[in-house]
Amino acid sequence: MDMTRRSILKTAAGTALAIAAGRLAAGEQKQKTLLILGGTGFIGPHLTKQALARGWKVTHFNRGKHDSEGENVETLLGDRKGQLDSLKGRNWDAVVDNTGYIPKYEKMSADLLAPNTGYCLYISSISAYASFEKPNDESSPRGVLANIDEEQITNDSYGPMKALCEDYVRQAYGLRSSIVRPGYIVGPLDPTDRFTYWPVRAARGGEMAMPGTSADPIQIIDVRDLTRFMLDLVERRVDGFFNAVTPPGSITMGALVDSSKRISGADTHATWIDEDFLASVLKPEEMNFAPWGPMRGIEAGASLTGIKLSVPQGLTSRPLDDTVRDTLAWHATRPAEKQAQLRSGLSVEMETKLLAAWNARKPA
Repeated sequence: MDMTRRSILKTAAGTALAIAAGRLAAGEQKQKTLLILGGTGFIGPHLTKQALARGWKVTHFNRGKHDSEGENVETLLGDRKGQLDSLKGRNWDAVVDNTGYIPKYEKMSADLLAPNTGYCLYISSISAYASFEKPNDESSPRGVLANIDEEQITNDSYGPMKALCEDYVRQAYGLRSSIVRPGYIVGPLDPTDRFTYWPVRAARGGEMAMPGTSADPIQIIDVRDLTRFMLDLVERRVDGFFNAVTPPGSITMGALVDSSKRISGADTHATWIDEDFLASVLKPEEMNFAPWGPMRGIEAGASLTGIKLSVPQGLTSRPLDDTVRDTLAWHATRPAEKQAQLRSGLSVEMETKLLAAWNARKPA
């Protein structure tokens, strides 16, 4: 069969396109797939952004109440409380579970997904530990849930519920899983305002009520450092338990307020109020000073959690100034009502009363 120069070039071009298409298809087949249970809250958007940047194909499973982050993200609708049909018959290389709180539903999803997913990373909490009188490490005893069917999350049940969720994940996945226990997760998109309150309050200036002393240690983890660490564990399929907090003693409340003043440029005077005085004038529910906690009593070791297993696996923490700066910048983009009414910290009225009481006390 005679072939003209044009037909030869056309055939060659078609062959090249076919080869390229084949390579592309092969590349797509090799693309790593990640399922995030949740994906649209606080941790999820940051994890999604990093996963997409590393070439993962991302799927979110949630109730569809918030938009997914990124146009390349698939969303499967359902609910952790038994509505898992959209997960059936699907396969993923890995799953990150950052919305598991109720043990019996955690077991349900873990048992369903374990046969069809290669690896699972479960986000637990340092609250899973049984006691905080002394500093904990990854081997410290965990809380025990009296009723394994418990569904109500309270201050007393939250930690033991997380501990039992850990057990169900490990039972389903075995060595194909890791458990990450963060402390206070902070940074842009934080809906709790527990960390955000301090930079925002310091930026307002004036006399600022501060709990305890400037030397009191706190532990946090910037959400971006947490999600990077998580994704590193997932990509290497690391087995084990890991605390995710800043190094013990590396950050103090004094450092936090100093950083907030430096970044905001505000003329703020910190008045440090003894923790015993705070406990004497405030109701327990008004002791709203996280990430600070009492340095005496049953919580004395809570802010000194160890990370000896996490550091060798790559856990790092960015400078405090970076977290403060980015948190203030994000806060400035929030709706006016959320900027005006933070969910944590002291109201103006409460702070005014507390400062007046402290400044009026009789000398010892």
